[in-house]
Amino acid sequence: MDMKKVVTFKILFVLTLTIVSTSCKKSSSSKNSSRATGWQINSREGGFQYNTDFEEQETSPGLVFVEGGTFTKGRVQDDVMHDWNNSPNQQHVQSFYMDETEVTNAMYMEYLDWIKRVYPPSDENFRAIYHGALPDTLVWRNRLGFNEVMTDNYLRHPAYGEYPVVGVSWIQAVEFANWRSDRVNEYNLEKAGYLKRDAKILDVNADSNFSTDTYINAPSLTYGGNEEIINGESRGRRNIQTDADGNETGIYATRETGIISPKYRLPTETEWEYAALGLSEIRSYNLYRGRKKYPWDGQYTRSGKRKTRGDQKANFKQGKGDYGGIAGWSDDGADITNAVKSYEPNDYGLYDMAGNVAEWVADVYRPIIDDEFNDFNYYRGNVYTKNAINDDGTVKIVTIDNIVYDTLSNGKVVARNLPGEILQVPVDENETYLRTNFDKSNEINFRDGDKRSSRYFEDFNEDEETNSENEESSTRKMYNSPKHKITRDSLGNIIREYDKGNNRTSLINDEVRVYKGGSWKDREYWLDPAQRRYFPQDMATDYIGFRCAMSRVGSKSKAKNKTKN
Repeated sequence: MDMKKVVTFKILFVLTLTIVSTSCKKSSSSKNSSRATGWQINSREGGFQYNTDFEEQETSPGLVFVEGGTFTKGRVQDDVMHDWNNSPNQQHVQSFYMDETEVTNAMYMEYLDWIKRVYPPSDENFRAIYHGALPDTLVWRNRLGFNEVMTDNYLRHPAYGEYPVVGVSWIQAVEFANWRSDRVNEYNLEKAGYLKRDAKILDVNADSNFSTDTYINAPSLTYGGNEEIINGESRGRRNIQTDADGNETGIYATRETGIISPKYRLPTETEWEYAALGLSEIRSYNLYRGRKKYPWDGQYTRSGKRKTRGDQKANFKQGKGDYGGIAGWSDDGADITNAVKSYEPNDYGLYDMAGNVAEWVADVYRPIIDDEFNDFNYYRGNVYTKNAINDDGTVKIVTIDNIVYDTLSNGKVVARNLPGEILQVPVDENETYLRTNFDKSNEINFRDGDKRSSRYFEDFNEDEETNSENEESSTRKMYNSPKHKITRDSLGNIIREYDKGNNRTSLINDEVRVYKGGSWKDREYWLDPAQRRYFPQDMATDYIGFRCAMSRVGSKSKAKNKTKN
């Protein structure tokens, strides 16, 4: 090769490397410069503050990552129960996080301990808060069975500490998830230096409590406005800045900091079924299209591996009078529930997605999944609310004097909100006017069960309350369930009115929720993740527990996100 060409090539190569290096340095050093305006972000002189170093959502305590995707929801095998409520439909699920195990007795006891310290049941003002959170331990009783040992010990005895909690209604499970969200975010803020160290234990009481929503919307009102907790000792641990007018900035964490995580919640039915199937390692077309029978591979409930051959892969009722098998080799290790992690996890690392206890999910039950209208993050049960606003424009904080209590259909009283939280009210026309994606606060009955979707629409009486005597003839709804009534007299005594009508045609209404997965009390048939059943949201059993989920923000895949960084 000509020497001149070689020299020219080397010079061009060096110049290219220099340009690339310079552009990379410029790019990396400009991450704090706005691509919109060129202004400096996170400057010491104030201005726009934003976490430009954020990489990805940190996995919160107890959770594992579930990468979203598409799958066939529902069952394609014969429906021997003739429910016909899970016809196959294609759905797409966004990535999310889910509890590795079911919520255990020990986890729920921590919740009860917190309530007992902050809202002492010895105080008449708070007695209903603690009692409303207590699981129903009487669910273990049976007219012809001796189960008092579970009634007395299952929730509290350390021998059952790692067993899934039962006797918890859907409403109680939701309240636990809300409490857990606040405690985790409270800890995150303390760890980042935004809150006084150990304030969550030492300084919290009914008048001084932490709420994630309150901290985001009105941080100075958190802990009852106690500045010593909010920005006392924490000041020395962070770089407090001032704006052009000399006002301090960066005192409170905002969503822009990335420190405040999304909330714990119950998984949707679609999320639960997708996670239970554990499709992450599936490469077979038939399995992908919905023919996977259990959370594990194969068509049998016993292990085929040489080391564990014959061992049961789940805790379920194997036959009439057979809740665990013959003691010894063929036994599944449990007669009632079993400790979490007693059986192998599925491909997502989730334990007991079949057997042990069935689990509450977020959805209101309907026999038909309306995939024609929506096939992305499907969920029925949306009730949209907004923050209540005072006359001066500030958010309305719940105090001890305005706690809202509900009397459930079984007569139990529960607190709907707690002091320190922001009072919620239904959205109104200001949010719904001319919108195409939602038109009212309560969308539970959308396209199913309301007047517009009833086969007897023309028989509906528009003013049902004024024609209660003719209710049976004038309001033949698609879901004509019993309407039991609970009221209180002037002395506060509960008056129960049981609906004895003969014209009720269904047990389905807006207060029944889906539960998924087989339990220790169910036969093998119910272990199929596609199976779906329903139960009143304010009632509990000895075979339904729950686990929490959390939405993923940012990239769909953790692996891809790490590759980019």
